[in-house]
Amino acid sequence: MEKDRKSAIVEQFRANEKDTGSTEVQVAIITERIKRLTEHLKAHRHDHHSQRGLLMLVGQRRSLLGYLRRQNTARYQALVGKLGLRR
Repeated sequence: MEKDRKSAIVEQFRANEKDTGSTEVQVAIITERIKRLTEHLKAHRHDHHSQRGLLMLVGQRRSLLGYLRRQNTARYQALVGKLGLRR
């Protein structure tokens, strides 16, 4: 992921000035990586290594979203709405 794009995502989802690793920021960065890998796999269907990486990212995002839902439902709903996820 490009440095500029990652910085823009952190800027958009951070809670305060120094926040770079909150759950919301992590989920947003992972979601961007998932989108890029999905586009890659549309063109390269037999790239099984990237497919495994995609599945691992989806699992990691799911775990983080589950954690956020248990801790703070309002923040979870806001994040899912911002990212346009189906939950």
